[in-house]
Amino acid sequence: MQVQFQILRQHPGESPRIEHYVVETEPGNSILDCLNQIKWSQDGSLTYRRNCRNMICGSCAMRINGRSTLACKENVGQEVARFCPDLKPGELPTLTIAPLNNLPVLKDLVVDMKPFWGKLDAVQPYISSAARQVPEREFLQTPEERSRLNQVGNCIMCGACYSECNAATVNSDFVGPHALAKAYRMVADNRDGETESRLEKYNEGTDGVWGCTRCGQCNSVCPTEVFPLDQISKVKGEILARVDDQKSRAVRHRKQLIELVKESGWIDERKFGVNVVGNKGRDLAGMASLAPLGWRMLTKGKFPMGFEASEGASEVRSLIEAVQDSQK
Repeated sequence: MQVQFQILRQHPGESPRIEHYVVETEPGNSILDCLNQIKWSQDGSLTYRRNCRNMICGSCAMRINGRSTLACKENVGQEVARFCPDLKPGELPTLTIAPLNNLPVLKDLVVDMKPFWGKLDAVQPYISSAARQVPEREFLQTPEERSRLNQVGNCIMCGACYSECNAATVNSDFVGPHALAKAYRMVADNRDGETESRLEKYNEGTDGVWGCTRCGQCNSVCPTEVFPLDQISKVKGEILARVDDQKSRAVRHRKQLIELVKESGWIDERKFGVNVVGNKGRDLAGMASLAPLGWRMLTKGKFPMGFEASEGASEVRSLIEAVQDSQK
């Protein structure tokens, strides 16, 4: 079968451009096979990374038809069936190849991974040295303790999740889903002696877990089923279980949401802002910051003057309490 590849190319100091290549290939061949064929037979200047060809190294991560994935993982037949279903007679199926998002392009499909590795280093993804100092024996783990680390240990650092992360796109300080997935690995590792300080760090502002928008894109593109969003949620759970709501507005936000729903079945918006931003009247600066918004809502007739609890408030409360009890 013949397939046209539409590749976004860019040389240092130049604007990106699209170039087209027609490849004779088999449906079962991978996208990486086709890129190799282009480089070896048509255009030796085409630049991309590759190594293992077996979804182990993560080197060949790029955007294929608008999503971040591994070129060695996706095959031509599946891509054509998914993205070119309505071809007219004589029309060639066209597949689009582009570099990863959220990272500077060095050349063609090669991006600069330094920012990616820098974000990982920010969460200190290694067991604390103090915990490693066991004087007379190895630091053994039970099979159950080790099993908690298996899923996150499958991460190959390909960058697909970071490329798809909209939080990283709008907030350059957000460490990213790959880093927070590794962060959970440290939190879950019983050999580490810095859990409390780690959670304190991950709880700061929007650089850590609270910067995640929960869009789910990282989960959808992860080639090894690490599911970074799930790991971020676990870190949040550890923070919520350990950190007092007086120390963090983000923690107060989550806890107040649950408490207000338990109280009346849904959120009393009049209380929510006061309890979270104003810390129930304790934070005078926070209370003052709410005044302009409250006034605008009042003048526009959008301020809720009354509140009626949900008819099923008691049932909602019992469900939340059952979940909370199961997590103890």
